[in-house]
Order: sequence, then structure tokens, then C-alpha cells
Amino acid sequence: MLRKFSFTVIAVAALVLASSCHKKDVKPEDSAAAKAGESGGVTDKPINFDPQGSDSGKIDGLHTIYFDYDKSALSSEAKKLLGENIDWLKKNQKSSLQIEGHTDERGSVEYNLALGDRRAKSVRKYLVDSGIDGKRLKVISYGKEKPVATGDTEAAYSKNRRANFVPLSE
Repeated sequence: MLRKFSFTVIAVAALVLASSCHKKDVKPEDSAAAKAGESGGVTDKPINFDPQGSDSGKIDGLHTIYFDYDKSALSSEAKKLLGENIDWLKKNQKSSLQIEGHTDERGSVEYNLALGDRRAKSVRKYLVDSGIDGKRLKVISYGKEKPVATGDTEAAYSKNRRANFVPLSE
């Protein structure tokens, strides 16, 4: 009898725990995007964009910058795109950006972390030299650890040699 009672208590406790651990259904109108408005324009509310940042392609006016193999120098195309990123920063004065330096998979982990850091710092310097407050810009290198393209082709490698921008909340 005691054994049946113990089993019943354990079974009931497990059911209570399981039912309290389910995820809440989120309605579209409850999402951050719906609360901030779908216009894509500038708002007074904190920015809550896709964690992929500019790599997602979902942030109007904020572009990922690409680099030549084994280089951290900015091309004329990169500088043009950075001009649009500067405009974005001027329109979103309360936002800061994390500049993430990335590399393709060739080379050692240490080498690629250093190259990713040089790329991110090169971008940061250009933005600061263009009048953006350096306090709004955080730099991090992921080296080859977060590729956006896989494969052993130049097309894949070129997509991974980049500086990505992720907006940060206040």
C-alpha cells in the first residue's frame, strides 16, 4: 500500500513539473518587432535586432564589410558601405555597435583571431575618424569560429572574410 502511494505521489509531482515547464506561446503582436513597429525606421525604443546583426541582411542601412584574403585594409567598396553604416549610426544615436572580425577557415586559430581583430579595429578606426564616438563601438574577433558559408571554395572563403555589425542596446 505504501509503495502504491509513493508511486502515485511521484507520478503526480512529475506531471505537475512537466506541465509547469512548457513554453508560453508567443503571439505575433507580443514580439519585440511588433512592439517596435514594423516600419524599419528609427524609434525611441531600444533596438532588438537579429543577433546576426548586419550578416542577417535585416537591418536597413547597416552592412557587413568584406576583406581580401589575408588583409585588414579597407577597399573603396568597403569605405562606401561604411558611409552608409555611419549614416545609420547618426540616425540611431542611442545605439552602440559591436564590430565582429571574422576570417575564412585557412590558417591557425591564433592567426585568425589576430587577423579578425585587425579587421574589426580597422573598421572601428575608420568610423572614429569619420566622427563616430569610439565609446559606441565595441570590437571583438571570432576568427574562423563563426562562418556564414561552408565549403572549400573561394566563394565560401570570401563570404567569411568580413566585419559584421551587431547593434547593442543602451
